[in-house]
Amino acid sequence: MSEQHRGSRPRKDLGTKGSEDKIKGKTKEAAGKIQSKAGEVTGNRKMQAKGAAKQAEGKSQQALGKGERKVNKTFEPRKND
Repeated sequence: MSEQHRGSRPRKDLGTKGSEDKIKGKTKEAAGKIQSKAGEVTGNRKMQAKGAAKQAEGKSQQALGKGERKVNKTFEPRKND
């Protein structure tokens, strides 16, 4: 069975996936900052720690997205050239 028939959506190239990961990472990082700050304001250390972890996860996801985009640019020739 081909890749296209397994899932309901066609596979995305690394450039598209990289852009999505970068955006999702920025969103996670922002949510983590808010959660961490809320924990700081309320004195809830557990919430602060969870927010810091979410920030780190977001930064990692952004880095992954940047890497995916670089790999895509390296191996996929430009269509307009």
